[in-house]
Amino acid sequence: MSGEVPAPRELLESVADMRFPVKTDDRLTWLMGRNTEGQLTPAERDELESLVELSERISLVRAQALRVLGRQPA
Repeated sequence: MSGEVPAPRELLESVADMRFPVKTDDRLTWLMGRNTEGQLTPAERDELESLVELSERISLVRAQALRVLGRQPA
């Protein structure tokens, strides 16, 4: 038993196409700008760290789905 569970192609396609909603992506960009300028509040720093961590996790899961699908990131 390999421990792998076959996933339906439709599910893999959905995972491969995952992105932050526009508002969340805009917020992340804004927070990164404030971070570059050294203007983050402690709460904003926590928010930025959380969004970056989530973005990294999404990127890893997307990369795995793309690999299984035989596609390159867009």
